[in-house]
This record gives sequence, C-alpha cells and structure tokens, in this order.
Amino acid sequence: MKKLSFPILLAGASLLASTGAIAQAAPESSLSFNAGVVTDYRYRGISQSRLKPAVQAGVDYADKSGFYVGAWGSTIKWIKDSGATDGSVELDLYGGYKGSAGPVNYDVGVLRYEYVGNKGLAVNANTTEVYLAGTVAMFTLKYSHALTNTFANADSKNSTYVDLTANFDLGNGFTLTPHVGRQVIKNGAQYNYTDYSLTLAKDLGKGLSVSLMAVGTNADSTAYNFGGKGNLGKDGLVAGIKYTF
Repeated sequence: MKKLSFPILLAGASLLASTGAIAQAAPESSLSFNAGVVTDYRYRGISQSRLKPAVQAGVDYADKSGFYVGAWGSTIKWIKDSGATDGSVELDLYGGYKGSAGPVNYDVGVLRYEYVGNKGLAVNANTTEVYLAGTVAMFTLKYSHALTNTFANADSKNSTYVDLTANFDLGNGFTLTPHVGRQVIKNGAQYNYTDYSLTLAKDLGKGLSVSLMAVGTNADSTAYNFGGKGNLGKDGLVAGIKYTF
C-alpha cells in the first residue's frame, strides 16, 4: 500500500529578448523508471514489510496532454502474516490526469492495489481507489475513496483516506516533507487511525536520491499486529535510496 508520489510536469519559461516577455514552453511527454531500497516499507504509516527492508521499482509515463499512467511494485510481508498461503509482492497500477485551475494544480485518478498471488484470506486484499488532490504553493491536500473492500477488511467499501502534505525546498538538493493523514475503514472502527511523518530527502544528482523519514501512527497495536509479528504502526525511522532514469 503505497503512498504514491506521481511525477508533476513543470512547464518551463523562456525570456524573449526582443520584448522582455516571459513565454511558457510547451509541455513534453516523458517516460521514466525508478528502483530503490527502503529499510521498512511504510504505507499510510503502517509497515507493509513487517518492519523489515523492501525492494521497490516502478515505471511512469506522463503525456504532454496531462494524462499519465504508471506501475509500481514492492516486496511485502503482511499478506502472508495475515494468513494467506501466498502473496509477497504488491503491484500498484494507476492512471489519471493533471491540470490547473487558477492557483490550484489538481490531480484526479484511479489506483489499483494488486497483491500478486494472495490466496487464503477471508477477504481478498486487492483494492481499488479513486483520488483527487489539489496543490497550492507547497501544500497538497488529497482525498482517496475505496470502490471495493479495502486491504482485506470485510464490508469496507467506501473507506476513505485524507492527507495533507507540504514540500519545502531547503536548497542544495535538500527537501523537507511533513505529512499527516487519516485512514477510516468503513465498518471497521478498530482499524481507523491517524499517521504522521517528516521526511528529509537529498538529491545527489544523476537520478540518485536518499531519504530519512521519521514516521508514526496512533493505530491500535492489536489491530495492526498481523500474525503476532509486532505493532506495524509503531514509531520508527526509515532510510531509503532511489535511482530514477
């Protein structure tokens, strides 16, 4: 379950020497790939990898029209820990459209979480959500709404997640990203919780970046202790390295 970070197309500006006016460059389509490793895969504050390292990779295509599609995958442990006979990979498939209205940049789309080979759970873990996000300056508010049962919770269609994230450019390739979110599981109040994090990232150049995240939740330690493997929502530090090309 991954908190996805979709690429934003930035239209450049060029100085017209003859008039001194600023003209916006035409947007371009792009195809990018990424691969990385994290010391713990946290999604919405909950560890998907039993507080252990995970390997991740993805591909994104952004069309100059504003439409985009992508796929992203990670190794996970919570499916088997919940009693499934198989399921150690999460595959996220998504698509949407980005545009702007006045000072607001918006992003609307659909996201499908596929837990490859998950079998043996009482409720299938595969989940589909639609989302709408709006960004003003460095602040982004996002709303996600489940169209199916949510992450193997019974009768949980119409569950929601709302989060607020800020992105501060500190200069010299450093960014600071505070985040807070609220997960509400329909007909499953024991699984409702608030998560929070603070991430410091450094762009090392040539597509390589590193990050360190302090993360925590107020999730019920019993509800998020699959297979007796420990409190998956407890406070922790997560380090990561990522290569984009």
